[in-house]
Amino acid sequence: MVALLGSVGGLLILFIVLFLLSGIRYIPNNKIGIIEKRISGKGSLKSGIIAMNGEAGFQPQMMRGGLHYLMPVQYAVHVLPLVTIPQGKIGYIFSRDGQQLPASQTLASNLKADDFQDATVFLNAGGQRGPQRKILREGTYAIQLAQFVVITEERVYALALDKPEEDLFRRMAKIIAEREGFTPVVIKGSDDMIGVVTVHDGPSLASGQIIAPTVGENADDAVTYHNSFQDPEKFLAAGGQRGRQLQVLVEGTYYVNRLFATVEMVPKTIIEVGNVGVVVSYTGDTGIDISGTEYKHGELVKVGLRGVWSEPLMPGKYAFNTYAGKVSIVPTTNFILKWNKSESGAHRYDENLSEVALITKDAFEPSLPLSVVVHIDYRKAPLVIQRFGDIKRLVEQTLDPMVSAYFKNVGQTRTLIQLLQDRSDIQQVAGEQMKTKFEMYNLELQEVLIGTPTSGQGGGQIEQILTQLRSRQIAEEQVETYNRQEKAAVKERELREAEQRARQQGAITESELSIAVQENTGKAELARAQQDASRIQTIATAEAQKVRIMGEGEARKIQALAAAEAERAARVGVAQAMAIEEQVRAYGGPRFQLTQQVMNRFAEAIQESKVDVVPRVVVGSSGKDGSPASGNVMEALLTMLLSEKIEGSLVANDTPRSADAEAIRKRIRDGMKGGDTPQS
Repeated sequence: MVALLGSVGGLLILFIVLFLLSGIRYIPNNKIGIIEKRISGKGSLKSGIIAMNGEAGFQPQMMRGGLHYLMPVQYAVHVLPLVTIPQGKIGYIFSRDGQQLPASQTLASNLKADDFQDATVFLNAGGQRGPQRKILREGTYAIQLAQFVVITEERVYALALDKPEEDLFRRMAKIIAEREGFTPVVIKGSDDMIGVVTVHDGPSLASGQIIAPTVGENADDAVTYHNSFQDPEKFLAAGGQRGRQLQVLVEGTYYVNRLFATVEMVPKTIIEVGNVGVVVSYTGDTGIDISGTEYKHGELVKVGLRGVWSEPLMPGKYAFNTYAGKVSIVPTTNFILKWNKSESGAHRYDENLSEVALITKDAFEPSLPLSVVVHIDYRKAPLVIQRFGDIKRLVEQTLDPMVSAYFKNVGQTRTLIQLLQDRSDIQQVAGEQMKTKFEMYNLELQEVLIGTPTSGQGGGQIEQILTQLRSRQIAEEQVETYNRQEKAAVKERELREAEQRARQQGAITESELSIAVQENTGKAELARAQQDASRIQTIATAEAQKVRIMGEGEARKIQALAAAEAERAARVGVAQAMAIEEQVRAYGGPRFQLTQQVMNRFAEAIQESKVDVVPRVVVGSSGKDGSPASGNVMEALLTMLLSEKIEGSLVANDTPRSADAEAIRKRIRDGMKGGDTPQS
């Protein structure tokens, strides 16, 4: 019995020891321990889940890494991981316990209770339950996960209590993910975007307002500055209101609580060079009209007030909240309005315009295409927008009917051919007359351009007229073309000559130089020749004088010689004559002398021809009377000579001497007496 009691006692002691040892708790350094008190002498909690006064329930204190001892059975420890927020990410806090949110508040205020790592401090500072305005940035936090639930992109850090609560946290995580709330708002300068902020907490806007005004930026107290919506408490403390905000986010990185405010990315307002932006503000205070009492087409207000701003936005990029107003782009460079269905200008203000339908004086119905060049003074751009709303409305509702009516009136006063031929005059007059009308609408008309009429209703013959005019013009152009071609041919010939001259310029230059050289040489030779001629002339004159003198001397010589020769010849002739006369007288007279000469010539001929004088065979014949025939020539010739000889001898002594012969003979005798010897 005693042994039994001893064994029971030992077991009881062992049990007690083991029971007491079971109160030892080990918490790893990367974990936390949530203490749940099961038995308390102070009873249970009346509200909330955190036992601030030692009641049974979740205790505000946590157990960090190490060994801890708690009374067994009385306490339970829930080991949970530390909360880790990765770099560049955002964590959202949900408080399970705390004060109730007022009806006008969406998120729990953290103005005083902003320490989520000490639940006691949070609750004692009046921390509110529900989603918190403050967010967690990157880092590792030891948070009482029975009091707080931390929602991150990767997971939900919380001590699970019941299934409906888990579904609530999953829905919150989904909403935050849809708003891209786990990452900061990043606006790059290269994107030319701005962020329009819509705040979901704070007091509502006043009646009639659509945009919450900018707050906090001009406050002297740093507490009121909300750091571009990254500090909700300061934003609300500075008077911020819920709704779409006038202030926008520009380039940068912003850690904005997406449960507090959402951000919509919209493009910047870019005003290109050659344009201005007229602002029509939907928000701001009501201003005073500064357009003047005579202007009755709307009101102009100063910048920042509600209405049309009197000063336009110049070319550039603007972070303009397009929910707070409208920017109408007005071109300040010349732009063209085309009344043509198939064409439109770059601004497309005229995309609904078509050709003007005319009725001419001769009942044709052409369609007239037009182009009008318009300019808007940038200082008058707000007046144009104030009056018409936008440029396209101005074009369609005012300029189109005005221009169409003007040209319809012009068309009725001219025939179709006049309309074609007088286009330049019509264009000039139209530009001058329509300028005044455009100035009434704060516009500057630069140019009116008229196109070629086309066939309209009932205008089937217009093409024939145009064809005739074209044919006439083509004929005139052909004449002009031929004339120009003729001129071109002349010019081409001149060009070719110039080219050839240019190519031969070296030779021309050389030839010109050669000509100059030869000319100079010629001049030198001419001078030399003139000198030679003068010298030769002088020499020739001298030679001529010499020849003349020599000739005269030679003439006198020849004359003397001739006289002497004549005298000699005369004397010889007289002597010969006397000799011949004596011979004749000796032969018995001149007849005998002639016969003698003939016989001499005959003898010489016979001698030279070598003909036999006496024939070798003589054949004789007799005449009728028996006498020998007289056919022998020689015989006849001899007979004749003999007869003449006999006759000459008979008369020789009876022939008288001539008086001339006697005179010559006398002169010879006289010369001999004087001692002159006649030359033979």
